[in-house]
Amino acid sequence: MTGMLLLTLAAALVVGLALGVLGGGGSILTVPILVYIAGIDAKQAIAMSLFVVAITSALGAISHARAGRVRWRTGLVFGAAGMAGAYGGGRLAAFLPGTWLLVGFGVMMVVTAAAMIRGRRGGGAGTVHGELPVGRVVAEGVAVGAVTGLVGAGGGFLVVPALALLGGLPMTVAVGTSLVVISMKSFAGLAGYLASVQIDWPLALGVTAAAVAGSVVGGRLAGRIPETVLRKGFGWFVVVMGGFVLGQQVPANVWSFVADQPVVWIAAAALAAAGTGAWLAVRRRGRHRERTPVP
Repeated sequence: MTGMLLLTLAAALVVGLALGVLGGGGSILTVPILVYIAGIDAKQAIAMSLFVVAITSALGAISHARAGRVRWRTGLVFGAAGMAGAYGGGRLAAFLPGTWLLVGFGVMMVVTAAAMIRGRRGGGAGTVHGELPVGRVVAEGVAVGAVTGLVGAGGGFLVVPALALLGGLPMTVAVGTSLVVISMKSFAGLAGYLASVQIDWPLALGVTAAAVAGSVVGGRLAGRIPETVLRKGFGWFVVVMGGFVLGQQVPANVWSFVADQPVVWIAAAALAAAGTGAWLAVRRRGRHRERTPVP
């Protein structure tokens, strides 16, 4: 029992580091850690992750703010709009099976990661250095907030792409601003969950303390990493975690069947190779068009 607790706390350090560097990934890591390492029920783990991420994000935003990497109006408006959606999502989650929530969690992780790896059309980096239009911020905030409360994600894996890809903020600024948004929405989502879920507070406080320590280090590293590397690193990080969460939801008897069928593995390898080849071809064609001067 003690060994699992120490492993859980060590993993929480990584959660804080991810939040500090990437502006997201807190719940993406915390939920699997609490479910698969600490052995907590899915809904309780989601609720606890919201508490951990809310506190860690609020404290982690301080170092980003000191470095001028937070757009306060955008963050506060986005967060306020997201809180309404997060509370509603948290209440709705009480009526859905935990497995459904984790599957939805994993699918959205993979889809969002693909957008981050691809980047913005016409360039991977954001170009807007000021505040974003209020109407756009409110609409995106409500939508992302609903997802936050429903699946327990603090929203970083959706907020960062929304600010960087849709809003056009520089990646480093999107990371800092997202921490403000994540903290606000996570508290609202937690309020929705507390109506139907009990939390192991001693464990939650221990995991939070470890995550805060990691976020302090992550916040100092964030400003030193090139923007393209940060964006693509965020994307691939989410792909790996999304695949893990989805894989855990597949029944054991299905994995046993697949393991005994070599044809399935050969077909999967062929599809993966074909998909990779097609992706590389499209990517090469896109680069060729960018380099070809328009007559």
